[in-house]
Amino acid sequence: MPSAATADVRPGPSGSRSVLKRRTGPIAGPRKPIEGPDQQQAGARRIPRFVWALPPVAVLALVFLYPLALVVQQSVSPDEGGTSLAPYGDVFASESFRSALTTTVWLAVGSTAGCLVLGFVLAMVIAFVPFPGGRAVAKFIDVFLSFPSFLITLALLFIYGNAGMANGLWTDVTGASSGPFDFLTTPWGVLLAEVTYFTPFVMRPLLAAFSQLDTAQLEVASSLGAKPARIVRQVILPEALPALAAGGSLVLVMCLNEFGIVLFTGAKGVTTLPMLVYSKAILESDYPAACVVAVVNIAISVGLYSLYRMVSRRVGA
Repeated sequence: MPSAATADVRPGPSGSRSVLKRRTGPIAGPRKPIEGPDQQQAGARRIPRFVWALPPVAVLALVFLYPLALVVQQSVSPDEGGTSLAPYGDVFASESFRSALTTTVWLAVGSTAGCLVLGFVLAMVIAFVPFPGGRAVAKFIDVFLSFPSFLITLALLFIYGNAGMANGLWTDVTGASSGPFDFLTTPWGVLLAEVTYFTPFVMRPLLAAFSQLDTAQLEVASSLGAKPARIVRQVILPEALPALAAGGSLVLVMCLNEFGIVLFTGAKGVTTLPMLVYSKAILESDYPAACVVAVVNIAISVGLYSLYRMVSRRVGA
């Protein structure tokens, strides 16, 4: 490669000029510019966006979509072989399925209504009625959300069970052979357990909504002569509606899929859709029927969850 030289003219010691040649090295070709952060980001943006979505989609398909597809496939695969919708017809025509569906719906609706009323009252007391330990109770609500559902059921059994504290106290005082509390093995016992367990799921968003409410509005309304019931109806309730809608929808979805509470109460006469899936699959080994019930339960849950998301967006929760 040819080299280049430059002439450097400097004055000599006697006034003459001397020419010094300075070698600059070989003539270099065009150099590749150093990429800065902007260029690197631009290069990263050249990768199609769907490539970044492939890893999470693959994990989701492996751990969720594939098992779900197996359930759907089994639901249309009768024991005789082949593919048929006969299992759906058999399940829909059975009295056990219709009874389980009715029980599931009314328990879920009743539990949700109870959670909304009880959660609204308790959240107002914690948020607006000062009492010692109020902050500790509010923090305990967050801890309560992590409890498993069967733990609440066991606690109710210790209190209201046949050999529980309430019946034991009754027999000790009256001398009777048995106590009066025997409702835990009925639908009302399941309803009480679900209301007890799911009420904090309504209280949590309500407490967050009440923390943003300006207490000056309450003071102004009270100074103008408004009674507590009117303050609740016209000031507090409008602020709580988004949280009530979001919390109620979420509780409704969870109650439809609750299994542990019904199982641990020992309510043999209470059969919900999850309990029917357990009975068909484990006790009767009727896997097509169990998968049909599971698909119906999933369809109802997804539909209600879509409604929950729609309500949450509309009310701004």
